[in-house]
Amino acid sequence: MKVLMINGSPRKESNTGLALAEMEKIFQQEGIEVETVQVGDQDVRGCVACYSCGQRKACVFDDVVNELAVKFQQADGLVVGTPVYYASANATTVAVLDRLFCSTKFDKTMKVGAAVAVARRGGITATFDQLNKYFTFSGMPVASGQYWNGVHGRLTGEAAQDDEGMQQMRTLARNMAFLMKSIQLGKREFGLPEREPAVQTNMIR
Repeated sequence: MKVLMINGSPRKESNTGLALAEMEKIFQQEGIEVETVQVGDQDVRGCVACYSCGQRKACVFDDVVNELAVKFQQADGLVVGTPVYYASANATTVAVLDRLFCSTKFDKTMKVGAAVAVARRGGITATFDQLNKYFTFSGMPVASGQYWNGVHGRLTGEAAQDDEGMQQMRTLARNMAFLMKSIQLGKREFGLPEREPAVQTNMIR
């Protein structure tokens, strides 16, 4: 099994990175392969709703998003970690996720998603809710921990001092590993849930 972790921090030695690294230790103990891609230090533009991806099967802007798309398709789970700047995920993380989820047309049903927010003090719960919407839009079960998935820290390395936050990361990783393994067993026995053709209505009609 494989987990793709997206680190939205622009800093190499970031508190977001520390939080994700704590999860990676548990995944490795559980025999799950992990690949972490840092996107926060890259120049990523936002989605322009051109819908070219419908024909191209890839985003028209050929950057890290298209690289992530291949890794995402192969993964059983996706962890998104982001620093919190203005009570939400940072701009690069949002740009990546908007384009990644819009441009990938493969079935994401039953891939497990987990959101991690890292902040000095406030904004973690709003960011947690923001990130989870990408998963639920795509039929992805959301892994939970023992609280809202967040770690506190501002200066480099401070997240390691947040004992409760780090415990949350370990609990989240264990729960996510269990959920992925359970889904794998369920798919073998029962297959994936039946999907109806999508129905879309416009609010003005």
